[in-house]
Amino acid sequence: MKKRIVSGITATGSLTIGNYIGAIKNFIKHQNDYEMFIFVADLHALTTTISPEELDKNRKEILALYIACGLNHKKSTIFFQSDVPAHSIFNWITITNTTMGELSRMNQFKDKSAKTKQSNGTDNIPTGLFVYPTLMAADILLYNPEFVPVGVDQKQHLELTRNLASRLNKKYNLNFNEPKPLFSEIGSKIMSLKSPEFKMSKSDNDKNASIFLLDDPDLAFDKIKKSVTDSENKVYYSKDKPGVNNLLTIYASLSEITIEKAEEDFKNSNYKEFKEVVGSVVRDFLIEIQKKYSESLINLPSIAKEGSIKANVIAEKNIAKILNHVGYKKF
Repeated sequence: MKKRIVSGITATGSLTIGNYIGAIKNFIKHQNDYEMFIFVADLHALTTTISPEELDKNRKEILALYIACGLNHKKSTIFFQSDVPAHSIFNWITITNTTMGELSRMNQFKDKSAKTKQSNGTDNIPTGLFVYPTLMAADILLYNPEFVPVGVDQKQHLELTRNLASRLNKKYNLNFNEPKPLFSEIGSKIMSLKSPEFKMSKSDNDKNASIFLLDDPDLAFDKIKKSVTDSENKVYYSKDKPGVNNLLTIYASLSEITIEKAEEDFKNSNYKEFKEVVGSVVRDFLIEIQKKYSESLINLPSIAKEGSIKANVIAEKNIAKILNHVGYKKF
C-alpha cells in the first residue's frame, strides 16, 4: 500500500516560478510512488484582505496550473479545501488543543503581523493570521499522511502539526501519524529577483521581483535580465552571492541538473550571458506551461468535482472517527 502525502498552496496572488520549483515540481515527482492529496488552500486565503472576485480567480487559476504543470488527477486527488467541510470542523478541535503561546511563537505570524501596523502605530492583526497554523494542522492530519512536502519556512508549522498529532493521540486515544517533512533537492526556497535575501512572493508589491507562471514569457525574460546579482561578474555558487545563487537554482531546477553542473555550464560566462541563458530557459518553460494551462481550463469543473468526491470519502470517514473519540458519539 502506497504511503500518503498531503499538501496545498494558498489562494493568495498568482503562482510564481518559486511555487513551481519549491512545491509543485515536488508533487509531480512523487505522484507515481505515493498516494497524493493536493488541494488549493482557499480557506487560508481569508487570512489576508481579498475580494470575492480575486479569491474566485486565484483558486481556479491555481487548480488549472496544478494540472498544467503536470499533476495528474487520475493519480492524485486534487481539490478545493473549501469543498471538504471536515477541514473546518477539525480546525475547531485543533484550535482548542493549542495555546496562545504556541501560536504567538510562529515565525510567520511574527513577521506578517509586524507588517499590519497602521500608520498611527496601532495593531490591526487579523485573527485568522494568528490561528491559521491550526487549520494547516487540520488540513494535514485529516488525511493522516506519512509525509508533507514543505519549504524551509514551513518547518515550524509542521512541527506544530506533529506536536498536535502526539497530543491528540494521547488525549483522545487516536492514531495520527506524526508526518515527516519532504524537502526539494534543489530550490526549496526561490528568492526575490530584486531582493535575493528574501523569498520570492506571490504578493510582492514589486512585480519585477517575482516571475509568475502566467507572466508574458518575454516579460519574464526581461525580469531575469534585470535581476540583482553583484559586481564580481563571475558565476559560481557562494553564500556571498545570493542573486547568482538564485539564478543558478532556477536554471538547475528547470534544466533537471545539479547546481554543480549549472556552475560548470557558466564557468566562462559573464553575467549578461548568464542571465540571457537563464532567461531563455524560463521563457521556454512558461510558454509550455501556459499552453497546457489553456487546455486545462476546459476540464476544470469535472476535475474539481472528482477531487472533491474522492477527498470527502476519506475526510468524512476520518472526521467521524475523530468526533467519536473526542466525545461526540452518535446515538
